[in-house]
Amino acid sequence: MGASAPSWLTDWTYAHRGLHGPDGALENSLPAFRAAIARGHGIECDIQQSRDGCAMVFHDWTLDRLTDERGAVRERNAADLQRIGLHQASGTIPTLDAMLRLVAGRVPILVEVKSRRDVDWRPLARAAQRALAPYRGPAALMSFDPDIVHWLLRHSRRPVGMVIGRGEWQRAGGRGGFAAWRGLAIQRLDPDFIACDIADLPDPWIARLRAQGLPVLSWTIRSRKLAARAAIHVDAPIAEGAGLP
Repeated sequence: MGASAPSWLTDWTYAHRGLHGPDGALENSLPAFRAAIARGHGIECDIQQSRDGCAMVFHDWTLDRLTDERGAVRERNAADLQRIGLHQASGTIPTLDAMLRLVAGRVPILVEVKSRRDVDWRPLARAAQRALAPYRGPAALMSFDPDIVHWLLRHSRRPVGMVIGRGEWQRAGGRGGFAAWRGLAIQRLDPDFIACDIADLPDPWIARLRAQGLPVLSWTIRSRKLAARAAIHVDAPIAEGAGLP
């Protein structure tokens, strides 16, 4: 396990959705990514698909929370989405291509591929793969969805991680025992790393995986107390606010 994970993966603290906050840039915006680079942090970001199959850097399924527009991201073409202004004067919704051009290899990037049961994930996985194929900087892909992780492990030359969290699993309608589900998923997929919810740590099973050489990242570190916990139990934090050094 973890044999394909490069050393850079665990050498950084990752700014969750870039360096953002109420008095600064909005999450997943180009200004937030510039701020993270300036502070010397790696970057974690989320991608959603546009109607025409482009990877857009955006967390939510709808535009409502982060813009003055309404409706699903996937119902708009990429050109339309790139014209939509983000709150907090943070520019417009960027494509993954635009984000990669901005970062240009200066810090490592973690790209989370979002999914839900009623949406075909394949166009987004392919779009992420296309965007990252020519990119020369350090970057990894990850997802909560085992099917996406399986596809990326087969088709991407980048490190691929499985994101796990009891709360997210329950919200997604998970059935049976969480521990059994995650154990089977990790064993079947053999990801290059895992990114686990800090709320689920410490965990003896994850500790064993880490001791066996599987890199363990954790999200979302939002306080100094959680940062101290992460320093003991994981190899790299995905943090924001007071959780960042």
